[in-house]
Amino acid sequence: MTVRCQIEQLGDSAMMIRFGEEINEQVNGLVHAAAAYIEEQPFPGFIECIPAFTSLTVFYDMYEVYKHLPQGISSPFEKVKRDVEERLKEIAADYENSRRIVEIPVCYGGEFGPDLEEVAKINQLSPEKVIDIHTSGEYVVYMLGFAPGFPFLGGMSKRIAAPRKSSPRPSIPAGSVGIAGLQTGVYPISTPGGWQLIGKTPLALFRPQENPPTLLRAGDTVKFVRISEEDYHAYKEESN
Repeated sequence: MTVRCQIEQLGDSAMMIRFGEEINEQVNGLVHAAAAYIEEQPFPGFIECIPAFTSLTVFYDMYEVYKHLPQGISSPFEKVKRDVEERLKEIAADYENSRRIVEIPVCYGGEFGPDLEEVAKINQLSPEKVIDIHTSGEYVVYMLGFAPGFPFLGGMSKRIAAPRKSSPRPSIPAGSVGIAGLQTGVYPISTPGGWQLIGKTPLALFRPQENPPTLLRAGDTVKFVRISEEDYHAYKEESN
């Protein structure tokens, strides 16, 4: 497959590959396909890849790259750029086939989702309809950030969009599922935040004792599944 992108230097030991300006599933898919291929076929001096919504940052050891400079190339960046461009030509087109689907159980409303009524009111819907819409979607994990394991998800319906709260909460419990604008996400740890909270999952998204230490990975597909309060507490008891 042919990959169109722009490559630019970041300091003396990193580069950014831009696959487009618009945040969408196709562009984000290319980002993760490129990251996976470069990690599987690393060039001399490669350190790591950091995927984002529409770009991929590649870090490298400039001294190690310098040892492998061929004739005609004067800088580590030019050598890495050539290596990366060669790998981009070989990206496999089966990215979708390797995408994981992760189901996240959620108990909606009440003490678990104190802002569900507000989200429903903003969109002139019933709370039940908000839940139906939220659980009917499939969400792509564009990237992880803000807090360890926090997924930025794309694909939420505009019908349940809601602005951030005017006054952020000083502490949001881990597992809280929220909405901010056209995005939905899950707080992996307790942290301040201004998202509208509609539910809570008993699943631990941040798992420091495991490798990798996060339940989700960039590129995953997430489906939210409604559970009862009894199921929530039963799951928590089993995991403890």
